[in-house]
Amino acid sequence: MTDARNNRRPARLRRLLLGGLLATALALPAQALADADRWVIDPDHFAVGFLVDHAGYAKVLGMFLEAEGEFVFDPDTGELGDGHFVIQTDSVFTNHAERDDHLRNEDFLNVEEYPEMRFTATRYEPTSENTGRLSGGLELLGETRTIHLDVTINKVGRYPFPLGGLFGRPYVLGASMRGSFDRSDFGMTYGLTRDIVGDEIELIIEFEAQRQ
Repeated sequence: MTDARNNRRPARLRRLLLGGLLATALALPAQALADADRWVIDPDHFAVGFLVDHAGYAKVLGMFLEAEGEFVFDPDTGELGDGHFVIQTDSVFTNHAERDDHLRNEDFLNVEEYPEMRFTATRYEPTSENTGRLSGGLELLGETRTIHLDVTINKVGRYPFPLGGLFGRPYVLGASMRGSFDRSDFGMTYGLTRDIVGDEIELIIEFEAQRQ
C-alpha cells in the first residue's frame, strides 16, 4: 500500500503543476488585453490649441504648452473605457507676452486659483471606421460643462522608430480632435459686451498615444 501511495504522488503533483500552469496561461491573455487597451499620450506629441475672435478682425491662435492624458480604448471595436486630459492653464501661449499675462489673470484663466483645466471623457460614438464623436465634461474655472469633440483616428500601428530611449518600437495611436465651447458658460465674460473678445473658443487637439 505504501509503494502504491508513493507512486501516485508524482502523478498527482504533475497534475497540480499542469493545472496551475494552465490557469496562469488562461489568465495572462486577459491581463495582457487589459494592459494593451490603455494608452498614454506622449507629451512631446500632444498639441492643444485654440482660436478665438479678436474684435471681428481676425482670430487669435493660442496653445497650451503643458498637457498630459491617457485613456482606455479598443480601436477595433471603438469602445472607450475612460479617458482624460489635464492642461496646465499657466502654460498658455499666444506669442505675445502681455496678452499671455492678461490671459493668466482673473479676467480669463485665473491660473493662481485654477491651475488646471481638465476634460473627462464619458462617451465615444464611432461615426465611421476612423471617425467618431467624443463627449465629456470640461472643467474650467471651477465649472464643469459637457462638450463634444469630433475625432479622426489617423493611424494605429507600430511606430517607425523607438521613442524615449525605449527598446523596440511602441504601438501608437494618432488622432485629431476638433470642437468648440462658449467661454461664458464657465463665467469667463471679459470683453463680451464690447465685442472685443469672442465667446466661442475653437479647440484644436492633436496627439500620439502609446499603448501600454
